[in-house]
Amino acid sequence: MARPVIGIIGNHHLINDQYSTHAGGTMNSEAVAEVSQAIPLLIPADPRFVSTAELMEVCSGFLFTGGRPNVHPAEYGEAETEAHGAFDRARDAVALPLIRACVERGQPFLGVCRGFQEVNVAMGGSLFPEIRELPGRMNHRMPPDGSIEEKFALRHTVTFSEGGPFHRLMGATEVMTNTLHGQGINRAGARVVIDGVAPDGTPEAIYIADAPGFTLSVQWHPEYRAAQDPVSRPLFAAFGEAARAWAAGKRPVSVAEVA
Repeated sequence: MARPVIGIIGNHHLINDQYSTHAGGTMNSEAVAEVSQAIPLLIPADPRFVSTAELMEVCSGFLFTGGRPNVHPAEYGEAETEAHGAFDRARDAVALPLIRACVERGQPFLGVCRGFQEVNVAMGGSLFPEIRELPGRMNHRMPPDGSIEEKFALRHTVTFSEGGPFHRLMGATEVMTNTLHGQGINRAGARVVIDGVAPDGTPEAIYIADAPGFTLSVQWHPEYRAAQDPVSRPLFAAFGEAARAWAAGKRPVSVAEVA
């Protein structure tokens, strides 16, 4: 059987401040190809080029990746401030309706970092613009200096709900993760279940209640060394299994069946 296609949501970049591109991190493709055992397909996140219906026809699942731009606060009814940072409204226009359609249809997706935040906003939730400015919260941002290994190093634990899908998948209620984000969940969206938190209470793992398909999303970056990391590997492997089931025309793999 041919490998399923997993669409990887791209980010807009300017090369030399002039040449417009859509790009995706190589480690996302590596995780999809090597661990999910699927074909990684980079999606230009711009509604001028793609539609929700077309993407759902071409792809068996979707990886909503991290990215420097943030979801625009207008998407959750708030005014733009300097703390909200840079934006990519074209990606908002592709990702948010695609997430809602996947939830409804049961088509599998995995949200990572910005993608995790997109899932919450797509379901009607809101975000804090800067976690580190909240009382009692740690700085979850990527260190400004150092090698890739130092920037993506494991930094804090995430504690999962006893008996929840992440606990079942990982075989543990507490794991070590990296932390590379500035924003985070404020108000959880409708049906968004917070299933894992950092030591400071920041939501780090979610899924959509009663969704017919795979909807796991994480605030950390599991794509880094996914084939070797004991937390990342089962997450991407389960995502791949859900995509293969979808491609084969089988009943969607729900969160309740993740183990």
